[in-house]
Parts: sequence; C-alpha cells; structure tokens
Amino acid sequence: MDFLIFKSFISIDVLIIFYYIGAVFIPIFLIFAKRYLQKRFLIFRESNNLFKTIFNSFSLKNRVLFIFFTIFAFLFMELFWRMGFEMIIGYFQMVQALKEGSK
Repeated sequence: MDFLIFKSFISIDVLIIFYYIGAVFIPIFLIFAKRYLQKRFLIFRESNNLFKTIFNSFSLKNRVLFIFFTIFAFLFMELFWRMGFEMIIGYFQMVQALKEGSK
C-alpha cells in the first residue's frame, strides 16, 4: 500500500529488471534485428556488404585488432551500463536511509 502513495520505493527492483533487460536482452535483440533489417531493406544489406568488403581488405593482424577492440568496446559499454544503474540504485538507497534516519 505504501508504494501506491509513494512512501516507499519500488524502483530498485524495477531498475534491476531494466538493467538485465539492457545488459542481456537488448544485445540479443539487436543481433536479430540486424538480420531482419538486412533481409528486408536494401540499404542495410548494402552497408553490411560494404563493411564486409572493408573488413576483408584488412590484414590478419588488423582484423584481430578490430575484433579485439569491438569486444573491448562492448564490455566497456556493459560496464558503464552497470555503473549507471549502480549510481541510480545508490541514490535511492541513500534517500531510503535518510528517510529511516529521520524517523
């Protein structure tokens, strides 16, 4: 009942759910969306073919570096996604602690 009148927060649980949606489900969704868009629209298919042509023109060393950089960038984005949610959740925990301390 308290969450209906905004005396307690439900946002921490909801934020954790959104974190996992963003960290796990959105990357998987984007992979399937890429495939769908390439099949359906010529511009996506052509840009993918152009990217493959450019990637295949790289030397083996540059291909490995590009793949390494891509994986590193993905993990870096996941880390920032996590840190952002930790800051938001920490904020709500501070507010809750201040509320409990003032009683």
